Amino acid sequence: MKILVTGGAGFIGSHVVDAYVALGHEVVVMDDFSSGRRENINQKAKVLAVDIRATEVDKIFEDERFDAINHHAAHIHVGRSVADPAHDAEINILGTINLMQAAVKVGTIKKVIFASTGGAMYGNKQTPFVETMMPAPLSPYGVSKRAAELYLNFYWEQYHIPFVALRYANVYGPRQNPYGEAGVVAIFCEQLLRGQRTTIFGDGKQTRDYVFVKDVVEANQQALTAKPVGVFNIGTGKETDVNEIYRLVAEALTSRLSPKFDSPRPGEQRVSSLNASLAKTVLGWQPTTALAEGIGQTVAYYEKQEHYAGIDSDSGL
Repeated sequence: MKILVTGGAGFIGSHVVDAYVALGHEVVVMDDFSSGRRENINQKAKVLAVDIRATEVDKIFEDERFDAINHHAAHIHVGRSVADPAHDAEINILGTINLMQAAVKVGTIKKVIFASTGGAMYGNKQTPFVETMMPAPLSPYGVSKRAAELYLNFYWEQYHIPFVALRYANVYGPRQNPYGEAGVVAIFCEQLLRGQRTTIFGDGKQTRDYVFVKDVVEANQQALTAKPVGVFNIGTGKETDVNEIYRLVAEALTSRLSPKFDSPRPGEQRVSSLNASLAKTVLGWQPTTALAEGIGQTVAYYEKQEHYAGIDSDSGL
């Protein structure tokens, strides 16, 4: 298949590109490089430095005639979405519509896979979250992801373009940005490798569902050939608090630094985990990477990065 991967220079998208290339697919990456990195991209993939909102998207679809779209390009910052909801909506909603309008015009798209959110979709409900729960996003980011899902359903009903929306839990692993607001595993790795004490907001007992990027990639592979249409939670169903994540990262780095604690961040969810039994039943997907194993692989990746070479993770004691 010829597959367009939007956001293919980013954390999850670049791993998806690697997997699709390994399976023998022809892959084209569309990324504006506002946050993605060229060095993440598989050399066998074609690269288009284009914003998903651009008018040239129509021409690209006409020229390339893709068979499938894997849509990972997005505005992913929850805090910034609160500060500037219009910017978030412009990328996550209008950008998605722009892609789908191009898909309608060219008429070659047989599948759309959409990277949605599980953690920001359900609000403060009883865990683990299931797909039948009424979405209740607490941020413009969650709202825009839900709106995009609804638009994809419209294009399915109106134009018969099949879609699978994967509602991710908290994805972690190699290539995650350690300087963003999300991605606590990467943030802890980066700060401890520099010998810096890291900050935990609140008491550290807030929980999340941490799923390794390799397992998420597997879900994207399964979704490519899946016949069912709809939304699927992609998570482990297990809650882990931030204090435990810190302990596992520090242990893997043999760091004795202790964290600092600060005031809780306003509006932060207390608990989050996803029931992914539907993905297991329908897509044949389930996570296989234990948390300690995934964190070990993530730590090993960051230790190999040149800008951390020679830094003692115990410095500053």
